[in-house]
Amino acid sequence: MKIMPCPLNGPRNISEFTYGGEFKPMPDPATCSDAEWADYVFNSDNRAGVVTEWWMHNASSYWFLAERHTVTDEIVRTFDPKEVFTQRVDFAAPAKPQEIVA
Repeated sequence: MKIMPCPLNGPRNISEFTYGGEFKPMPDPATCSDAEWADYVFNSDNRAGVVTEWWMHNASSYWFLAERHTVTDEIVRTFDPKEVFTQRVDFAAPAKPQEIVA
């Protein structure tokens, strides 16, 4: 049985988790091109070696990051995303000025 150490819930059976994809820095959605955004959303490096990945603990819906060696499948460490993210990204479109009707 493979055990993954969840930063919130402690060591759990790997069957309690869902893989969420490779972690990579997000481009600025306000200034990046459509091609850069598509590359961020749809493509991954698929490297051999230690890769940082998104994982979710299904029972608690807790998302966290894990460093995993893709060749040996060894989980090097797991950690809270707060270690990487210092501020929230606001995807809302900028407010449009309201028209004045006379």
